[in-house]
Amino acid sequence: MKSLHMVAFILLIVGGLNWGLSAAFGWNVVDMLLGAGSAVSRVVYILVGLSAVYELVSHKGMCKACKA
Repeated sequence: MKSLHMVAFILLIVGGLNWGLSAAFGWNVVDMLLGAGSAVSRVVYILVGLSAVYELVSHKGMCKACKA
């Protein structure tokens, strides 16, 4: 489960940075790298969304700060 947590965390970082760059500068890095509206970019967005749901559901049980 630790590796799944790390993958989800990394995808959330990618998604968060992409949102930040999109809001600040109008750069959508995922679309720039993978092509706007391409199947691969859609998969990335789906994985980022699923990672957010996974972290939302499982975070409290895994977070050392939340257990304290």
